[in-house]
Amino acid sequence: MKDMRFIGYIILSMLAGVYTAKAQTVPKVPEGEQVLFADPFIFYYDGLYYAYGTSSFDGIEALVSTDLEHWEVPGGAKRHLALHKEDVYGETWFWAPEVYQVNGKFYMYYSGDERICVAMSDSPLGPFKQVEKKPMFNEKAIDHTLFIDDDGKAYLFFVRFNDGLNVWVAELEKDLVTLKEKTLHPCIKTTQPWEKTCGGVNEGPFVIKHDGRYYMTYSANSFECQDYGIGCATATDIMGIWIKYGENPLLQNEKGLVGIGHNALFTDKDGKLRIVYHAHKDKKNIHPRAMYIGDVYFKKVRGVDRLRISKERIVPRISRTGSNQ
Repeated sequence: MKDMRFIGYIILSMLAGVYTAKAQTVPKVPEGEQVLFADPFIFYYDGLYYAYGTSSFDGIEALVSTDLEHWEVPGGAKRHLALHKEDVYGETWFWAPEVYQVNGKFYMYYSGDERICVAMSDSPLGPFKQVEKKPMFNEKAIDHTLFIDDDGKAYLFFVRFNDGLNVWVAELEKDLVTLKEKTLHPCIKTTQPWEKTCGGVNEGPFVIKHDGRYYMTYSANSFECQDYGIGCATATDIMGIWIKYGENPLLQNEKGLVGIGHNALFTDKDGKLRIVYHAHKDKKNIHPRAMYIGDVYFKKVRGVDRLRISKERIVPRISRTGSNQ
């Protein structure tokens, strides 16, 4: 859960210094050389990886990479805002961006002022803008993710504040902007013991389909909690019952990292399923949170594929000495 203390994160991340040096796939990387994105999302398009995350008070930043380890600011600038608050709804709290290409257009789903929003662009680098500067849903809500099923139906999963923080889903109109509020359906809320360390929170959903089954990764506990972790729930019907794994959490307090969560899944250039997530600065400080990348795979259990997350990870570094563009 994000709250007023996010302001402290903004100040710290602005003071984080100049990011330099080369990338390595090792756990320990100096703070100033890491990619300091919370709620990270990675999108592969036309030979480049694009990363977006929670990091700026006035919009959404983007980075580019060719290998997931070395990241650069497009054009070699100090930062690149793919979305600026002057072009969209929201004054602050620009959180959890996700970018998708549909029918030649790029859609960025983001949270602004604790409202879910979507902006469009002709490029994954933006500028992302709204024709009408308004949220998609006139209620406090965050942490959205787009899922388009095999039949072409589009759904938006997101977090509502109506019973703690819990995950809901609704169909979208063909414009991918208009929420069909009559289809609102609850998916998951805090139910498992590991989720109750710090507040009633289920957030950060991400959904994929594998072998006819829907898999939702999500985060539980407050984002400020060291026990923030990642679990999984599955369903055979999007608008049906979502069942959480009994072996949750799948990733929590792993190899020196605490506060692991708010993940997204993506397929890399070789067709391999990956996961990107953030973790706390260290065991004493939450901010600035940094981005990490791991692998996702499936393991057959009693005839059904169970989603698993690797314990190994890439620690992306950022360089400002040039550009991949």
